[in-house]
Amino acid sequence: MAQAQGLGKRYIKAFFKGFFVAVPVTVTFLDRVACVARVEGASMQPSLNPGGRQESDVVLLNHWSIRNYDVQRGDIVSLV
Repeated sequence: MAQAQGLGKRYIKAFFKGFFVAVPVTVTFLDRVACVARVEGASMQPSLNPGGRQESDVVLLNHWSIRNYDVQRGDIVSLV
């Protein structure tokens, strides 16, 4: 019984160590490199949501290109 308790404590400790490393790395990645966003509505038709569907499109927003000013004609830019 005591051995199982020690094993459980080790797993919990390892989980929290991983958690406190993974969360800042993930937040930094989503803020600096790229994130996923949903496009809904008619504002981006016909490029996104063609045909007036009620469904939404999912896009990958590339933050890296914006930081390097690598925007070209024809690119879709998202502002918050």
